[in-house]
Amino acid sequence: MTADRPLRADAQRNRARVLAAAEQVFAERGTATSTEEVARAAGVGVGTVFRHFPTKEALLRALVLARLARIAAEARAHAAAPDPGAAFFDFFAATVRSSASKLELVDALAELGVHPNESVAPVAAELTEAVAALLQRAQQAAAVRADVGVGDVVALLAGASQARRHTPGDRPLTVVLDGLRAPGAP
Repeated sequence: MTADRPLRADAQRNRARVLAAAEQVFAERGTATSTEEVARAAGVGVGTVFRHFPTKEALLRALVLARLARIAAEARAHAAAPDPGAAFFDFFAATVRSSASKLELVDALAELGVHPNESVAPVAAELTEAVAALLQRAQQAAAVRADVGVGDVVALLAGASQARRHTPGDRPLTVVLDGLRAPGAP
């Protein structure tokens, strides 16, 4: 597999199956789960897994990047919604609720000596741009405080996701969302 030669259709399907299986297996059993178990869950041989992801680190990195790309796509979709304030808060809450279990991937990369910022560099600009557009629309609709920047939102997403790992329920999320609301906004 080279950068100038795209994957064949069957190879693309196998790569997607491996990623989907790895995400499910790691969410259910933790990232210490073997690549052999990922291969079984994907219905492919372990050689197929290693052809696409030569190391477990490469597989974890691909999962983190895919997750962040999905979050960016969700932010872009929410930014096009007719009610910018509701869209912003829906996006924020949904992202936090779905991210708590995914943080184990970032933790596993950190244990392997890969700094999370390094891992997300390829999609960081895309994610920041998408969240910034969503935030800007919500602020123009006077739903989100004007003094909140995109860096604040990204940090609060990360923090609220971490809090959700340790605190059942939505209480920390509710506190964060209330702190983001513009004065007088519903």
